[in-house]
Amino acid sequence: MGSGMGSGMGSGVPPPLLLLLLALSVLRPITGTLRPPLLLLEAPGPAGIRLRCRAEPPEPNLRLLWGSGAARDLPGAAENPGDPEHSPHSENPQNAGISLLLRPGSGTAGAVCRALGAEPGAAAESAVVIADVFFPSPSPWLPAFVLLLILALCLALAAAARLRRDRRILAQERKSQQEISEEQLQAQLDFRRAQSHAVSLTLDESCTHPALLIWGRSWICPNPGSQIPGPDPGSQIPSPDPGSQPHLGALAVAREGFSHGKHYWEVELGDGSDWELGVLREEIRDSIRDSSPSLSPSLAPSLAYSRGEFRLQGGRLQRSPGRCRVLGVLLDLERRQLRFFDAEEQQLLGSVPLETPGILFPFFRLGSGGSGLGIRPVRA
Repeated sequence: MGSGMGSGMGSGVPPPLLLLLLALSVLRPITGTLRPPLLLLEAPGPAGIRLRCRAEPPEPNLRLLWGSGAARDLPGAAENPGDPEHSPHSENPQNAGISLLLRPGSGTAGAVCRALGAEPGAAAESAVVIADVFFPSPSPWLPAFVLLLILALCLALAAAARLRRDRRILAQERKSQQEISEEQLQAQLDFRRAQSHAVSLTLDESCTHPALLIWGRSWICPNPGSQIPGPDPGSQIPSPDPGSQPHLGALAVAREGFSHGKHYWEVELGDGSDWELGVLREEIRDSIRDSSPSLSPSLAPSLAYSRGEFRLQGGRLQRSPGRCRVLGVLLDLERRQLRFFDAEEQQLLGSVPLETPGILFPFFRLGSGGSGLGIRPVRA
């Protein structure tokens, strides 16, 4: 019995389990001269534990059968009626061995294997009792393990989604930065192209308001003996545009006029809080000496600054620079457009279409409270 159980269980049961099974085994008395059959424990399966009974050594005319009579006094012994292959009294005349499936019961499961010889009274039997703890069963920790696994999976999915979102945001930021860099590069390129059309301007004293002084033919300063006027209600200069705005200040005009091509110049704005720069038609040029006429955007397109705000009448501001110290002006008569740049930042401030035909002259308006405006030589 001891050697048979050892050889059978060693094939599929760990040594600690084998020792426990041996401790729970019960050997029945041997009747007659036959050797007790071997009980071999096969690998446990989902349905239970399968036992195999085999005679060793084989003997002719030997019968093996699972019996219940001798097992009734074993604790937990059962006839195992649920096994469809082998009933408690099944036998194998060929002595090839018979098997029995033990399912977990109310505490223990037992089995008795009998060997019956050809001679009267020749019989032997072996019995074993197996506790329920050795039967295959779901672990009580399995639901908790499954729950933890689901939580870990959810956390992994959430982390993956967060990582994907962060990567998408980072990609969008990089794309935006690249677009901004490209826009800045394009703006700088446009500014450099505008500067390539730089011209020299000088101020015409004969077309300058008496409230202004011209210094060095390039700077406009307030005349200490005069007051810079507001709009002249009695101006005789017609204003065909009902939306015309009054020029609250004194104007000066450049000597140079342009009728074709591209022309660029820069103006230092100083600390003035009220100024205006643009171009006007030739017939208006001679009328500003003794008055401050009201001019429409179509007659004098310009960029004005007053009370901390920029105003581009008839055009569109690209951005609000806050305060600009050097203003670049591009008169593009090929595209019929007047463009204004922040010369220090090399950025476009805005543009306005040109509707005025003929020769156009740059003009400069200085409001009250300003120290002056100056035409600055363009630095290549």
